[in-house]
Amino acid sequence: MTRRVGRSRTVLTVLAAWSVLAGAGLVGAAPASGAPGAVEIAPGVEYTEFDIRAANGTAHAHVLSVDLSSGQVGVGLLYPGKVAARATVSRLADSAAAVAGVNGDFFNITETQHPGVAATGAPVGPAIANGQALKAAVPNGQRFGPALPRGTSTRDVLGVTADGTARLDSIALDGSVTTAEGVLALGGLNQYALPVGSVGAFTSDWGSVSRMRAVCGTDTDRAAPCSTDVHEVLVADGQVVDTADSPGSGAIESGVTVLVGREAGAQELRELSPGDPVDVRHRLVAAATGSPYTFVLGGHPVLRGGQPLAGLDDTTAAVRTAAGIAADGHRLLLLALDGAAEYRTGLTIAEVADTMRELGSTDAFNLDGGGSTTLVARAPGASTVTVRNHPSGGTERAVPNGIGVFAKP
Repeated sequence: MTRRVGRSRTVLTVLAAWSVLAGAGLVGAAPASGAPGAVEIAPGVEYTEFDIRAANGTAHAHVLSVDLSSGQVGVGLLYPGKVAARATVSRLADSAAAVAGVNGDFFNITETQHPGVAATGAPVGPAIANGQALKAAVPNGQRFGPALPRGTSTRDVLGVTADGTARLDSIALDGSVTTAEGVLALGGLNQYALPVGSVGAFTSDWGSVSRMRAVCGTDTDRAAPCSTDVHEVLVADGQVVDTADSPGSGAIESGVTVLVGREAGAQELRELSPGDPVDVRHRLVAAATGSPYTFVLGGHPVLRGGQPLAGLDDTTAAVRTAAGIAADGHRLLLLALDGAAEYRTGLTIAEVADTMRELGSTDAFNLDGGGSTTLVARAPGASTVTVRNHPSGGTERAVPNGIGVFAKP
């Protein structure tokens, strides 16, 4: 199916299928004057596109509406099977048999400040797939992407609980390394950046990319030099089996944990020798109580309780991806702006919050944008997805994760 961008400038009056009122800035979403209207992708999943009159020009939005209460559809994490790996959204969706999806978290895309150190491609925030904890959040100062809004952090997540409810939350790492000498706090899990002075754990979920990036920068300065005080320990079957004076690379076998320490953490790891007993434990802990999460990914909130966060950027416009939560967590709205030249001025973060609220969201979450922004969906009767927006780079960018929409049997 060839994606067609609607050219209508008719003011939207109602999105009847979604039962939400439209704001005066949303244009062309209703099936009038040549606009495409809502298309059912699968039971409980609808796709539409429309124009938005923004301060910097007209933006064009592509939106998926996912009815989580229908019992016929669910959402989950799209990712390439490893934390430090990337693939296009269309490839991720087709590999997972998703009917639709969008790109996800910001990620370690480049390493120009650290010559000789490879970018990992790993995402910034926590990630959970099928109830399994994949990674924790990097320190705030190590984040890639625009500045975080006041009161938010890299621990902020969008997730869906085991009972099928979407919500915003904050997730922290709770972990320890127990040795014969005592207990060390674990400072990271499969992260491209570890807190200064900490010990981080890397598992088979990480992938084969070098772990060197984990000891570069500081908690407040991503561009700071890499630490020269580092140590690595390989743990298998509850004991140390190898040590090294620098972080290594290569696939990590299932059941094996690689501990990487920097500064004070490195000094603690140097006390360990092959054969020493070590017990590594870790879990991700959500700030909100209730049903556990089956799916989580990072980004940052822009709307809470129907109100935009204070101090959102209202000057810098760009192509954006966002997710909104409506109907008490039972409906998920996934928005991706079009990156075609005539729409590339995009929206500011403040305009993203306003747009998601006008679509009926009470809470909304900003995801990676720019060249990463991609929305895919199957055409009726198709077995593979189609890219519905124009990626601003001309082609799909490989990304570390995304939100997949799945039709249930």
